[in-house]
Amino acid sequence: MSQSSTEVKSEFDAYAAEYDAMLAHGISISGEDKNYFANGRAAWLARCLARLQKHPVTAMDFGCGTGSSTPFLLNELDLDSLLGVDASVESLAIAQRTYGSDRVRFVPLPEYHPTVPPDLVFCNGVFHHIPPEDRGAAVDFVYSSLRPGGLFAFWENNPWNPGTRYVMRRIPFDRNAITLSPPVARSLLRGRGFAVMRTDFLFFFPRRLSWLRPMEPHMTWVPMGAQYQILCQKPDKI
Repeated sequence: MSQSSTEVKSEFDAYAAEYDAMLAHGISISGEDKNYFANGRAAWLARCLARLQKHPVTAMDFGCGTGSSTPFLLNELDLDSLLGVDASVESLAIAQRTYGSDRVRFVPLPEYHPTVPPDLVFCNGVFHHIPPEDRGAAVDFVYSSLRPGGLFAFWENNPWNPGTRYVMRRIPFDRNAITLSPPVARSLLRGRGFAVMRTDFLFFFPRRLSWLRPMEPHMTWVPMGAQYQILCQKPDKI
């Protein structure tokens, strides 16, 4: 989308082959692997959608990387189809080999041309890699991709959680990232036309304290979870 987007593309092309190993090292202090968190995000999103009586059947994973969220989004949301878009061609090649199917396809961001707008856009940990001056354009891309009334599930790392900041310092591709606090993210989304429906915080307890995890669904208002989701909606009428 811009020169800075090209720089992000080159960075993640370089990391693509080792992405999972670097991520695993970073999050290992939690006692869990990437699938625990990917499943948790998809399951919480599904729970929120059910409460709102929303039933998306088509979705986009914006900044999908190597596609780790794919099986969890498909299964938890019961999607008919999922499109992954990313600036990193090398990451998309891995995603296609691993998850490509008749329900799932992956497209480089510059080659994406919306035909049928999706019901839902999901993204996780994408915006802290986008320079602040380019974030508005990224939100505009998501907004224009969605159908009227479509939903945007915006997930980010919570900079208010000390553990999150420590984990990010352990991961090479996250060390220089610029995090977004929840108020900053909400302001960004509202400023580009989205209506914010709810903000939830997740992932409070590491595996060694897993016996406390049944409490987590009742703690999502506490702003100390390792990640947060802002669920927002494009207006029905533009």
